[in-house]
Amino acid sequence: MLKNIHKEHCLVIFSGGQDSTTTAAWAKTRFAKVSLIAFDYNQRHKIELAQAKIIAKKLNLSLNIIPITFFENLVESALFLNRQDSTSQKHKDHSNLPASFVPNRNALFITLAHSFGQKIYANHLAIGVSEADYSGYPDCRSDFIDAISNALNMGSQTNITIHTPLKSMNKAEEFALARDLGILDMILEDTHTCYEGTRNIRHSWGYGCGNCPACELRKAGYEKFLQDF
Repeated sequence: MLKNIHKEHCLVIFSGGQDSTTTAAWAKTRFAKVSLIAFDYNQRHKIELAQAKIIAKKLNLSLNIIPITFFENLVESALFLNRQDSTSQKHKDHSNLPASFVPNRNALFITLAHSFGQKIYANHLAIGVSEADYSGYPDCRSDFIDAISNALNMGSQTNITIHTPLKSMNKAEEFALARDLGILDMILEDTHTCYEGTRNIRHSWGYGCGNCPACELRKAGYEKFLQDF
């Protein structure tokens, strides 16, 4: 893989979850330099940021955590801390989307990462969105990523490329990629996906409550991975 490494710097939008950790490991095989950026938006599962620090250290990558706690004052979502809404219900303002949907979250993350990328001279961004497992989130689709990439580059006269290596993968295929990258144990032991922030229950597929949509998706993906790969 080393012969395919790019000389450029890639900034990975990072959360400490399965998707972003797999993306970070993928980026390390592709780019000479990789940095991580995470966001504290007062998320319900804020434990993911603690895990992000652990994972960043294990991957030997620099991690920048940006506080944007003001975000919960702008949009409605069950994914914010101290909200009592179930993440398994429908979104209050978007009846065709799950309650865990955070309006414009990826738009904000990508915009801020695009800005920070210019500061640290990174001409590549990577984000672990997936169309196969996007759970109803429209901001994980290719047309959205292409549109915001074009807009941000046009508005800042840059040519930063946004990579979505997991775009067409389901969770089972992600587990297989993690295995091939040599980080499957890290995914199972260190990453956090559970919307409820539960880390006192260890399942075969990792830590979590086992009942929220994120846990159900991860559990099903791991079982399919064991069966098919």
